[in-house]
Amino acid sequence: MQPLNLSLIQSATHWHDPASNRAMFEDCFARVPNDADLIVLPEMFSTGFTMASSDVAEPMSGPTVAWLGEQARALGRVLCGSLVIEHGGEYFNRFVWVPPDGEMRCYDKRHRFRMAGEHEHYSAGGTHIVVELNGWRICPMVCYDLRFPVWFRNRGDYDALLCVANWPAARREVWNTLLRARAIENQVYAAGVNIVGVDGAGVSYSGGSAVYAPDGEVLAELPDEAGIINCAFDADRLQSLREIFPVGDDADQFELVE
Repeated sequence: MQPLNLSLIQSATHWHDPASNRAMFEDCFARVPNDADLIVLPEMFSTGFTMASSDVAEPMSGPTVAWLGEQARALGRVLCGSLVIEHGGEYFNRFVWVPPDGEMRCYDKRHRFRMAGEHEHYSAGGTHIVVELNGWRICPMVCYDLRFPVWFRNRGDYDALLCVANWPAARREVWNTLLRARAIENQVYAAGVNIVGVDGAGVSYSGGSAVYAPDGEVLAELPDEAGIINCAFDADRLQSLREIFPVGDDADQFELVE
């Protein structure tokens, strides 16, 4: 495992305006350090967290996914984030992982936020994925997924969790508590990117994007303002903790059922 440098972009988003959001994030890319391997955008980064799925959805062949591919190639880094995708007549809150070589991977949000009616406007994903970068095995999740640890229980199959979100200000402390807990219980790095500002639905967001070490130490955190977290995952620290304190050896075995 080589060192993994990542940049999390915390920003407000333009409501239902993919072109403006693409332009805004493209400007942010110019401020990302040259050694960044991975650039992470928030949940529904092109539209804001909207229930108007049929109005804003794009196909995988649409302009935003194409833009991600173009930017990844131009920058020579992996880009990722979630957006509203239409596929086979269904709508998904889809996390898209886009490396410079164009070999995309996708994860559809499993747990839809029913308090906002997301379960009525989006289909649920059926499986989680693990992607690899610099020898690191990374498991992506989307916002509300963070509340359901069984779905992402580490069985020795990943080294870092990556959560993209639109997590409201009213539950900011819950966001950071859960993200930190997922790092500790799974003995992995956990990085989460949130947004700031007030969206078109009138919901306020207070950021709190953060990176936690496998023992729960806060490595980086952003307050209630737009900005970029630049942080690195340390393989030696991860391996040392797992060897000294191998809690995974005592984990309960289980099978998930629908």
